Amino acid sequence: MRRDGLAAVAVACALAASCGGADGDAAPERVFLSMGTAPPGGAFFVVGSALAEVLNEFGAGFGWNATAEATSGSQENIRRLDTGELDFAMSNAAITYFAVRGGEGWDKAYPMRTVMTLAPNVALFISPAGSGVETIEDLRGERVGVGPAGAGFEYFVGPLLAAHGLTYDDFSPLNATQSGAVDLIADGSAAAVFVGGAVPTASITQASASQDIHFIPYDEDVRRQLIDEYLFFGPATIPAGTYRGQDEPFEGLDVGSMHLITAAGVSDELVYNVTKTLYEQRTSVVEKHAAGRAINPANVVRDTGTEFHPGAVRFYQEIGIWPDREPAP
Repeated sequence: MRRDGLAAVAVACALAASCGGADGDAAPERVFLSMGTAPPGGAFFVVGSALAEVLNEFGAGFGWNATAEATSGSQENIRRLDTGELDFAMSNAAITYFAVRGGEGWDKAYPMRTVMTLAPNVALFISPAGSGVETIEDLRGERVGVGPAGAGFEYFVGPLLAAHGLTYDDFSPLNATQSGAVDLIADGSAAAVFVGGAVPTASITQASASQDIHFIPYDEDVRRQLIDEYLFFGPATIPAGTYRGQDEPFEGLDVGSMHLITAAGVSDELVYNVTKTLYEQRTSVVEKHAAGRAINPANVVRDTGTEFHPGAVRFYQEIGIWPDREPAP
């Protein structure tokens, strides 16, 4: 069942007792919900799977049958939401930011809407201690890992490099997964790599356990400039002692939070019910993945530059956590 069918069933749910007909005894019509994630092994897949499990566990009255679908990640998810092949999806807020504006290589403005803002993606460049790569400027002329091919890292790495006066043309970019990036600096194939995610990040823990690591700092003025200029960038401090050899707090960046999105045309009633279910059952999400802690009043409505779906806004207004603000430019 695709978007038109979902809308009809969702409206019926609002009008009939638990979609059960006049006497409430009949079983609700089954509603198939597809949740786009990313390749197995990353946070999107496990978090998206946790959300789908909670929708199935607590959505019986709506007849939901939610399935987490492995995809190539944010870019594929956005395109498939647009065509109706997916109902909901995980995405990086930086990638969605440019997609809804039709910028940075997107072929059009994609009508995506935020359902909830999830865990921050705290990322940075790291290098082997003593390698001579101490600052972002030192990346010039080096071999540098910049994320998996096709994952969309360029949507946030590009702006932060540009703000520091560099582009991809100033070094030799290498594509690798997070675990592959650790191997690149372990065997000397790369002078530095860009890694991150929820804190602590497994790849950084692994890298720092096997060798002494230098955490390449952001220029503080540039960091503030990026936070002011782009809604998807945010301040993020990695506490001292998070990683071996990290004796001081690291002033980093949330380079684009994980968020749950849908297409603008999905029915308000369906999005309202999905938002309500996930928010009210957030402790069950946490039981399945720690990233569920981000489903809290302060974070879930945080503006990352993509308009929220009216169905989600309605729920957040009802429980009194929706902030008064102008839509993102």
